[in-house]
Amino acid sequence: MESLPHVLDLIGTFVFALSGGMAAVKRKLDLFGVLVLSFAAATAGGIIRDVLIGAIPPEGLNNWRYVCVSLGAGLVTFFFPSMVMQRWNPVLLFDAAGLALFAVTGTHKALLFGVNPVTATLLGMLTGIGGGMARDILLAQTPTVLHAELYAVAALLGAAVVVTGDLLQLPPNATTLVGAGLCFGLRVLAIRRGWRLPIAGADKQSDK
Repeated sequence: MESLPHVLDLIGTFVFALSGGMAAVKRKLDLFGVLVLSFAAATAGGIIRDVLIGAIPPEGLNNWRYVCVSLGAGLVTFFFPSMVMQRWNPVLLFDAAGLALFAVTGTHKALLFGVNPVTATLLGMLTGIGGGMARDILLAQTPTVLHAELYAVAALLGAAVVVTGDLLQLPPNATTLVGAGLCFGLRVLAIRRGWRLPIAGADKQSDK
């Protein structure tokens, strides 16, 4: 657990759990609901990735660290929500951090299991967006990835950096940090400046 990808994976678990917990607190769910949202947001992406690459049982369920970290973050958001509040929307900020960290660590794990570069990039993106999708679906709202500013694209670029570094045999820790930084920076800039992909029906709406 001392390698950089594992450390970043645990940090990603914590911040994604915070995003799930804060979303649950905003919806005024009870303690169980907050813990469920925290755990789902923190582990869903990794569980899906592990099932697809054959890493059974998934580490998010089999490793006590992930369970404790996600539930611990849920307890923090339930009992001390004011401590979690930030200048920006805390759900979006923590979601951006979790997206970046999971995108690069998910890609790294896929490469370790011998997955080809293209699939590893897609699995990294899936790891990043899976937790947010699970959180939003449990709250009966449209997943952020389907309408937010450069969400999956940011994860895809971060994952691509890790894959490119692996192909070029660059230092893995450096490419992991660069990929995470690129994903996080792009996502935050997209939130602040409103960068997004074209929206379906936008021209028709503007004509009305």
